[in-house]
Amino acid sequence: MNDQLEKINLRKKLLFVLAPLVALVHLYFNTIGIVSGLWQNSFHFASFLVLAGLIHPYQGWGSNRVMQVIDFSMVLLAACAALLLIYSEDDIYNRGIHLTKFEMGLIVFVIIMAIEFTRRITGWVIPVLIIISLSYVSWLGKYIDGALNFSGLSFETILFRSIFSDEALFGSIAEISSTFVFMFVLFGAFLIRSGGGDFIIGLAQSLSGRLVGGPGFVALFASALTGTISGSAVANAASTGVITIPLMKRSGFRPQFAAGIEAAASTGGQLMPPIMGAGAFVMSSFTQIPYSQIVVMSILPAVIYFASIGFYIRFEAKKLNLLDAGKGRQTVMELLMSGGWAFILPLMLLIGMLASGYTPTFAAGYSIISIVVFSWLTKNRMGLKAVWEALEMGAKNMVLTAIVLCSVGLIVNTIAMTGLGNTFSLMISQWSQGNLLIALLLVTLASLVLGMGLPVTASYIILGTLSAPVIYQLILNQQLISLIVEQGIPDSLGPILMLTAPEQFASLDSVISPTQAGELLALVPPELLSSMYEQVFPTSHLTLILLASHLIIFWLSQDSNVTPPVCLVAFTTAAIAGTKFMRTGFEAWKISKALYLVPFLMAYSPLVYGEVWEMLRVTVFALFAMYALSSAFQGYMERHLTPAQRMFNIVAGLSCIIPGTLLINYSGIVLIIAFIIWQKVISRREITEAVTS
Repeated sequence: MNDQLEKINLRKKLLFVLAPLVALVHLYFNTIGIVSGLWQNSFHFASFLVLAGLIHPYQGWGSNRVMQVIDFSMVLLAACAALLLIYSEDDIYNRGIHLTKFEMGLIVFVIIMAIEFTRRITGWVIPVLIIISLSYVSWLGKYIDGALNFSGLSFETILFRSIFSDEALFGSIAEISSTFVFMFVLFGAFLIRSGGGDFIIGLAQSLSGRLVGGPGFVALFASALTGTISGSAVANAASTGVITIPLMKRSGFRPQFAAGIEAAASTGGQLMPPIMGAGAFVMSSFTQIPYSQIVVMSILPAVIYFASIGFYIRFEAKKLNLLDAGKGRQTVMELLMSGGWAFILPLMLLIGMLASGYTPTFAAGYSIISIVVFSWLTKNRMGLKAVWEALEMGAKNMVLTAIVLCSVGLIVNTIAMTGLGNTFSLMISQWSQGNLLIALLLVTLASLVLGMGLPVTASYIILGTLSAPVIYQLILNQQLISLIVEQGIPDSLGPILMLTAPEQFASLDSVISPTQAGELLALVPPELLSSMYEQVFPTSHLTLILLASHLIIFWLSQDSNVTPPVCLVAFTTAAIAGTKFMRTGFEAWKISKALYLVPFLMAYSPLVYGEVWEMLRVTVFALFAMYALSSAFQGYMERHLTPAQRMFNIVAGLSCIIPGTLLINYSGIVLIIAFIIWQKVISRREITEAVTS
């Protein structure tokens, strides 16, 4: 027992020294340092592999002091091997891109260690996917018939590309991890260490005010605010849930419902601008769309999501007759005057610098410094010890993300080497028969399966690489079909359609049906379709459609947090609430229905790619729809709902968001408002009768 405690204390001491040093080197790289991306990414992997070795030591068969020493020695060797390979880069190119046997051995060793530590941190799913990917590109692909057949590459080529290619272990995904993601995780660690976490809880309690179901709204606001600085839904749930879940339980909410609300709200934290976990940075890298534009376009979808959770809280609180007067809480002004403004200013500085066009790493670096400076205006002044502890916290919080994102690069590299992404997109297109709805359902199913074993960001990276192109094409096809039906074939497209489908083009009438337009476009080769899009739609519109296609996949990738059988965020909140895991998972899944509704709105309505007034209109329609649908699922609005009334609300809610039918949309809103008024009248009448009797 004493021996075990001694080993734990030794690891803690090493972490206390090494983790802040790793963070400081990353700060140097991302601010004033000038170093190549490959060197920075290899150091990123090597340093976090060492930290992972301390945090996740060998615990398998025959685990003892000798095995753990051997294990950590191998970690150090792997870290050195990663750096040595980058040092040998020039020699490798001078030899005509030939690897020595020693270099090949180093690469194999590094890959094995990456797989092993990914297994220790996340389980078997990602390691199995990496092994299958490397097997597919080397020998397995030649035994697969059909579109997935791949003749294979040489062992030397695979090893070289696994390290030195743009999408490899030290490639673009690792660069996102070592720059944007690390800097914002570190920013969150500094803000929490400075006392910002307590301020966020206090601010959430103040904002909940006298709302019906106030403690539930504390969880909602706290998780949303924590999501602005946190890159992990699980960490969000764990940090805020220990406060909000007991608070909700004490106020009368069912424990299972309290855990479900916290899980759903914490999941939404990754959808909440400006940080959005690592997703916004990865998306910006994939699409070459400015990070600031992604953040701005994500605001209204996030509002819809959090509002939908708020509706559930309100209905549950009214059903249980839970009223919260908000007594004993500080007002927002009191919180700010007692030093809270010192936590707001770094966030305002960060958002202001991002909006002004500064790079995310530069903005995060200055914002971290501002946290330390402004902390001296509060009771919790950050001295050298606090700064060192914040550096340690940031580095430790980054271990999982760093190892996983670097390792996922091996899967993405396989997709790039084999052209599997184009093949997968073509397969989805064929299975869906050009139907956007079927394609979205297929992607939803794929995201759920991938999410059973992958973290959200890894799931988005893989699914976005594979399926974003086909979603992008199908959305544009849908819009082009609508344009042809409404206005006829544009003059610029006539020659292309005449060449690719002369018989169908000649047989068209003056009035073209959606079916005819779809059949005509189906005959156009994909390479010509891109040209047609560019001739019909402005570049800015194409950019927003590309953003919408990636946001759709990013949102769908979140469902693994709250969807059984594997829902880590729901399991985390269930452990805090003391409820059954699966029942909590289903409760969180029900509350998080907007995770599915919003992506379909992005595909079928101008929620992301429309004019400002169009986006606001869709948001209003969506809010009414979520109000009606949430009440139907919860079985309560202003009073208990009968099965027939639930069905009425479902129909009215869906009527608000049927694409291309403004009259029906407005009719749905009218029906919902009329039903709310009717419910209120009946409720008041029942109260009056109860009092008089």
